[in-house]
Amino acid sequence: MKRTILILQNGLFEQNPVFVLLLGMCPALATTTAVTNALGMGVTTLLVLVCSNLFISLLRNVIPDKIRIASYIVIISGFVTLADMLLKAYLPKLASSLGLFIPLIVVNCTILARAEVFASKNKPAAALADGVGMGAGFTAALLLMAVVRELLGSGSLMGFRVLPENFPHTLMLTRPPGGFLTLGFLIALIQFVSRRRARGKGKVEPAESWERTRNL
Repeated sequence: MKRTILILQNGLFEQNPVFVLLLGMCPALATTTAVTNALGMGVTTLLVLVCSNLFISLLRNVIPDKIRIASYIVIISGFVTLADMLLKAYLPKLASSLGLFIPLIVVNCTILARAEVFASKNKPAAALADGVGMGAGFTAALLLMAVVRELLGSGSLMGFRVLPENFPHTLMLTRPPGGFLTLGFLIALIQFVSRRRARGKGKVEPAESWERTRNL
C-alpha cells in the first residue's frame, strides 16, 4: 500500500508529466484555452494511460524486446481509437472541439514513456497505479493552465461568467503565446515552491527526484 501511494504521488507531484518532465506539451498548450477542453483531454488521456499501462504490464513477458516500441504503439492506438469513437458517439461537441488532438494521444510522449520505463518492468497493480498517478497529474496540470487562461483571458469558467464585464481581460492568454507564458510562469512557480519545501524539510531537490523514484 505504501508503494502504491508513493507511485500515485510520483505522477501528481515529483514527476508531474507537464510541470516536471515536460511531456505532452502539444495538448498542454493547444487544449487549455477552456476548462471543458482541458478536462476532456485530461480524462481521455488518463483512461488511455491506465488501460495501456495495465495491458502492457500483463503482456510484458510475451512482447519480444526487438519490437516492443511498435507493440506499445499498436496497443495505445487501439485504446485511443476506442476513446475517440466513444467521444464522437456520446460527447460529439467535445470531440469536435478537441479535433485531431484525440487521435494524437497515440504519440503522446507521456503514455509511451510510461509504457517503456514503468509498465513493461512492473506488475499490473503497480502499472495501474502509475497510470492513475501520471494521468491524474497530467489532467491536473491541464486544468490548472486552463483555469488561468480562461479566467484571465475571457473572465469565465466553463462558459459561466465569473469576473465582472468591466474587468480587463488579457486576451493574449487565449492565444498560442499565452499558452507558452502560462506554462512558463506555472513551471517557475511550482519549481520555486517545491525547492523551498525540499530545502526546509531536508529532502532531495526536485531535479534529483528522478533518481529516487524511477525504480518505484
